[in-house]
Amino acid sequence: MSSTFTPRFWATPVKYLRWASRERPALLWSCVIAGLGPVTLFTVPPIRHRLGDPDAPTIPMTYPVPTTPRKKLTGYGDETETQ
Repeated sequence: MSSTFTPRFWATPVKYLRWASRERPALLWSCVIAGLGPVTLFTVPPIRHRLGDPDAPTIPMTYPVPTTPRKKLTGYGDETETQ
């Protein structure tokens, strides 16, 4: 009868973590890894910069339009139309 008893997390968190590590390890470790996500968000970029890995340059959102006048194309049948 006591094997069906699952400890409640907020009442006894250490007891619950011990139970979950034995009975439901996938659930426990997925929560641990998910809990480390916000921590890595704030710790990894400063460590990268200290090790000499700079941020990637920003991707240009527009194409530079040339300011010179366009050349007239010739030689590809543009100047005359034959039928």
